[in-house]
Amino acid sequence: MAAANPRITTRVGGALVAIGVVQFSVAMAVVQAAYPGYSDLQNYISDLGNTATSPWHPVFNVSIMILGALAFVGILLAWDGFPGGGTRAPALGLLLVASVAAILVGVFPENVNPTVHGLASLLVFAPGGIALVILGIGAGSSPRWRWLREISIGLGLVTLVALAYYVPTQSNNTTWDPGFVERLIVFPILVWGFLAAVELLRAPPPTPAPHAVPA
Repeated sequence: MAAANPRITTRVGGALVAIGVVQFSVAMAVVQAAYPGYSDLQNYISDLGNTATSPWHPVFNVSIMILGALAFVGILLAWDGFPGGGTRAPALGLLLVASVAAILVGVFPENVNPTVHGLASLLVFAPGGIALVILGIGAGSSPRWRWLREISIGLGLVTLVALAYYVPTQSNNTTWDPGFVERLIVFPILVWGFLAAVELLRAPPPTPAPHAVPA
């Protein structure tokens, strides 16, 4: 059986990541529109999946599970299409952790199991932000990915700085506009996911193997 074309495999992986990000973004907007009095500044994103208060909670919870599943499979398929070197394995490993955690966020809504939901959310936020910074550093060694280097590092730092403020203020409920701060954590990861998917979809053809020289 012929080996899979690496260009096609990378593009399929990129397409899965893009589909995951787009469908989740649309689902958030749709569920939010159906949620009476929902505020981007005050409400958490996870409120959209609250089975007691969100009218369309199944849409949100299924959508974030789809996002996690498509991201996980997409990253594995497109693995070789990401910048190489020593940064690829740890960064993509962290993104795989974040992808699994995203599935758990949907399986355990905030009002059903707050402890697991909170831990799963943290395992999306922290590994995601760290992975973006690492991949941005690694992008400098790849001409194709160099355009995303500063963007990736910047988005990752926004996530991590917002997370560093968000976590300690949760215990005493003093977060300034908690919904806004949470979006500063999540949206950079989604934006990066879409931009990375675009680059993966532009995967160049594989370098042809050199022909053997007759003796």
